[in-house]
Amino acid sequence: MKTDQDRAAVEAALAEPLRNVGLDVEAVEITPAGKRRILRVAVDKDGGVTLDGIAEATKVVSRVLDDAGVMGEHPYTLEVTSPGIDRPLTLPRHWRRNVGRLVRATFDDGTTVVGRIVGTGDETCVLSVDGTERTVELAQITKAKVEIEFNRKED
Repeated sequence: MKTDQDRAAVEAALAEPLRNVGLDVEAVEITPAGKRRILRVAVDKDGGVTLDGIAEATKVVSRVLDDAGVMGEHPYTLEVTSPGIDRPLTLPRHWRRNVGRLVRATFDDGTTVVGRIVGTGDETCVLSVDGTERTVELAQITKAKVEIEFNRKED
């Protein structure tokens, strides 16, 4: 599909320039909107991205897209944002960036747990589930998302 090729080309063009300013490309989405397209680029970094970081990323993304021509001649609207809280945790850096947060994780055997991320590594994470720490292989997790806590009880 052309859109998948476009998305991959944009992501490839942006990865290194954004990495050079301390940001990771988390998602690229191209959506038709009438005669235009909407290009959404989600960026993140350890400690989270600030509004100033989004502004800097927007400048980098705009410059790279203009120079590389990966969006072609068709008009588009650029939106640079940070990933939402509902982003799935799929990479070790996602787990690292969410240490201390509550997560719902589904494993390859179909079981689901809710626990707090207390540690991470390249291939494992440590979840505190009902007060018991459990080391889990990231490869065993098929789905994971941060749970929103409005009234977190301090441990």
